[in-house]
Amino acid sequence: MKKDQINQADDLPAQIAKALRDAILSGELAADDRLPSESDLAERFDVSRPTVREALKRLAAQSLIRTQRGAFGGAFVHRLSYEEARAQQATTSTLLLSINEMGFDVACEARYAMEKSCTHLAAERRSNDDLAAMRAEIHRQGQPGLSDEAFCASDVALHRALVDAAGNPVLSYQLAGAVEAMQPLMNMITFSARSREHIVKLHTRLTDAIEHRDPAEADAALMALEAYTLELGHGIIAARAAR
Repeated sequence: MKKDQINQADDLPAQIAKALRDAILSGELAADDRLPSESDLAERFDVSRPTVREALKRLAAQSLIRTQRGAFGGAFVHRLSYEEARAQQATTSTLLLSINEMGFDVACEARYAMEKSCTHLAAERRSNDDLAAMRAEIHRQGQPGLSDEAFCASDVALHRALVDAAGNPVLSYQLAGAVEAMQPLMNMITFSARSREHIVKLHTRLTDAIEHRDPAEADAALMALEAYTLELGHGIIAARAAR
């Protein structure tokens, strides 16, 4: 790797982290590649080793590198799994929606529009395990005494199973924010007024459609869920405004 010039007047660790991040994203540094040593990086960027160490900490915080101890240790480009990426996506989406106070209608529209992009693939590719996962959550949702928190978690799990049934890890990653961030947000608003029986009925309709490989009916079930969610949300928001 060639010697890099950085602006000594700016945040040095940030500049070094960006240079290394760019090398990773461009493929110059591939997954599992070992980074140069701290002393080599310090010489390359003409900075102290503590400055390099801070830059590496920032990369580790972004899950771009991992560190390993021992004779064969050092810093390595992290091979990010889809599961790790999906968790990060969900966390980022949750923060984004919370901090920016996303409107209920906007979140609802985006969440169902994105989920409907999976129904055709899910209907075509679903396995018996996918159907069993969805049926298990429907059964769980019908249990007496189930807490609101557990019902919400089961709601999210069912829709995650639908998305995963599409058999496309990139879609599962992209939709993690929609299902695992937007769905809980909508549940928090509507849980006090919703009919569990009605939701279980719609979830059963959705799962039946996926089992029968009927994407049009699956879309119709999702549209009915969206309409019911909006109806509940608007009613609750209007009631709060009238207090």
